[in-house]
Order: sequence, then C-alpha cells, then structure tokens
Amino acid sequence: MNHDAFELGLDDINNAGVYSVTNDDIGPLSAAMRDAGLRVATIDLAGCHDKRTLLARIAAQLDFPSSFGGNWDALSDSLRDLSWLKADGHALFFSDADGLKADATADFDTLLDVLDETSQAWSAQDVPFWAFVALQE
Repeated sequence: MNHDAFELGLDDINNAGVYSVTNDDIGPLSAAMRDAGLRVATIDLAGCHDKRTLLARIAAQLDFPSSFGGNWDALSDSLRDLSWLKADGHALFFSDADGLKADATADFDTLLDVLDETSQAWSAQDVPFWAFVALQE
C-alpha cells in the first residue's frame, strides 16, 4: 500500500489535517510520510483512558520541554512550536485510540480539536502537520 491509496495528496499542504485510520494503516502511511520528508512520531495510546496519561505520552514521545504544563493549552502551545524538532513538517500517529475514545470521549474530542487547530496553524506557515488517529471503526 502507498499513500496514493489514502488519496491524501501529500504534495498539497492544503490536504494536511486530522484523519482517522486503522492500526494496519500506520506502517505504510508513516513510510509515505517519511518519504515525503516529514518527521514522523507514533504515540501509543493502548491502555490510555484519561487526559493525564494522554498528555504524558504525547509529551514523552515528542520530547516536550520540562516546562510543559500538562494541560490542553500547553499541548496546543507545544504542538504549535516544536522548534526543538527540526523538520520540514510533522506527521503524528496515534495508535490504538479506541480505549481513549470510549472511556474519555470529551478528552478524545478535545484532542482532535487541538490537532485540527494545530494543523491549521502550521499550514498558515506553509508547514505540513498531519495527525492520524487509529480506530477500529
């Protein structure tokens, strides 16, 4: 499978955004993102059922500064900066997100909002920011 199967158009920054995928899609899609020159990070959400764990996993995987506040505003600020991760663009993969969606629906929805706003902010700077959330559905 290649990125064309997803019909994302990696060459068009306007297509960057938040997408739902399956865990099986992560491998080939992350390879396509690497081939496109983006920095790829996978955040494993298996067993993640609350905001605190979610934010800790994102912060650890993206090596957030020690000053990270551990709240939604801090997540938004950190994702919109990422200056410590030199890259031409970013692709985040959230694997096994079903538990978070089922057990913390409001937090799951807030995460999607933060990711969408972040993608739009990066796009305004002509930098692609993609987020893929793996769900069984």
